[in-house]
Amino acid sequence: MTILVNGVAVTDQDWPTPQMAAVHELLRQRAVALGWLDHEAEPAAVNEAIERVLAEEVRIPDVDEAACRRYYAQHAQRYQSDELVFARHILFQITQGAPVAAVRAMAEAMLTELRAQPALFAERARRHSNCPSGELGGELGQLQRGATVPEFEQALFEGTALGVLPQLVKTRFGFHIVAVDQRVPGKSLPFEHVHDRVADDLHGDAEARALSQYVRVLAGQAEVQGVELDAATSPLIQ
Repeated sequence: MTILVNGVAVTDQDWPTPQMAAVHELLRQRAVALGWLDHEAEPAAVNEAIERVLAEEVRIPDVDEAACRRYYAQHAQRYQSDELVFARHILFQITQGAPVAAVRAMAEAMLTELRAQPALFAERARRHSNCPSGELGGELGQLQRGATVPEFEQALFEGTALGVLPQLVKTRFGFHIVAVDQRVPGKSLPFEHVHDRVADDLHGDAEARALSQYVRVLAGQAEVQGVELDAATSPLIQ
């Protein structure tokens, strides 16, 4: 089905999801409405204008000491020393011009296969992974926090599951099938030792919520067809 945002057709083949393609168009149109972008602008100018929209229109709450302590208490598992995960992965790389939807479909199909037959993981990694670790059956060895990109780290550490994880992990490199073989728990670190890290994490979460809310309001004010966006009609939504 064709995606339309306020009557403008949107191509989603270069985006991980149709929703992301529609959101990009919403933000582009907002930049045009604000007079910060021409309708026929080049992609680089579009991206720059969207960054300006987000910087000037999205309000991110301040992070104070009390909020940091609450966040630390709610996410204590994040702040441990020497926490290790032994993992493997299969990377389906996304390169410029690659058919993203087709790459994702291949990855999803293999994920389904490996969830049913995990013993095939090493063989599939050797044949199909676009990461050098494929030669080792996808083995990444022991990993600790900070050793990988944030999206991959979250998939590894924000849970307790073992085996082939049920969802693909999307990073800047592409789509990953991930298997967690072992978890070695760490020791909790005192709040005072991780204060700056807690503040950064809390700010990141607050920023993500603010961005999501802003996009939902834009979607609520727009006419969007061909894709479902979580729209809101009030800027006061939580």
